[in-house]
Amino acid sequence: MGETLTRRDFLGAALLAAPAWELALSPAEAASHPLPFKLGVITDEISEDFDRALDFLTAQSLGYCEVREMWDKNIMNLSPQELARAKHAIEKHHLRVSDIASPLFKYNLPEMPAQQNEKRDTFRATFTDQDTEDLLRRASELAHFFDTQLIRIFSYSRVDEPEKAYPHVRDRLAKAADVAAKNRVVLVLENEHTCNVGTGKELGRLVKEINSPHLRGLWDPGNATVLGEVPYPDGYRAVRGVFAHMHVKDVKKDPATGKLIWAPVGGGMIDYRGQFKALRHDEYNGTMSLETHYRRPDGNKLESTRESLAGLVKILHDVA
Repeated sequence: MGETLTRRDFLGAALLAAPAWELALSPAEAASHPLPFKLGVITDEISEDFDRALDFLTAQSLGYCEVREMWDKNIMNLSPQELARAKHAIEKHHLRVSDIASPLFKYNLPEMPAQQNEKRDTFRATFTDQDTEDLLRRASELAHFFDTQLIRIFSYSRVDEPEKAYPHVRDRLAKAADVAAKNRVVLVLENEHTCNVGTGKELGRLVKEINSPHLRGLWDPGNATVLGEVPYPDGYRAVRGVFAHMHVKDVKKDPATGKLIWAPVGGGMIDYRGQFKALRHDEYNGTMSLETHYRRPDGNKLESTRESLAGLVKILHDVA
């Protein structure tokens, strides 16, 4: 997570001149500066107001959205009426859904139960392993409903010795991949620093070992950094060619505490220029979502996302 914020010179004058959430590239500017990847944002990182989040995406000339929460509910808990409303809003904004950001396997392994007083970020999803079969079925239905093949999954809450959890995780995810094949969807496993697969090395190992076209990776350099891995080139070397979706966020050291904190993209320690150059060289054609996480001092989610997106777009244009 980078040392200083360096986005000020990018779109700085426009930020001062325009209403904050209405700022956008003009159609002519967007056409003359096409992005090299299929870029979107996880919508609740912008706002829990789904329509406002989609307004922001179209104002920024992006083509994709990743759906996790909306209207203060996890997507797995939306009613049929709410799902229809969401789909209509996406179509109205001429956007595509990159993936269903499900909470599948983001809970404890039955063989390794939660520690006393354990607290985890559930994103409004309080599920357990007993819910897995129903969650996988429902996530598959949602993928078809929103016209995407991809469903994000995890690898159970990280334990002190992930290697002991590995056989259980591998076997359960292999079975899930078999179900995904029958449901005509693709599971994308995120390397999540709070789960047993948290680095590029861990992600590459598991995806390659299961070796199913219905289980691919979701590469997150930010999460790898939190666990001490150098995401590019080290982590990327392990996941190259095995992931179908990617999350982008940045990390820096807090000068006051020395601890890692989230930063706007380009204001952190991750070598995204090198990463994106490698993706272009390798002809990556999957999707990519900004997962902001960073918050400005005022806590404004939308403006924090705008700042981080500006840094990301600047790097992408430099690379392109």
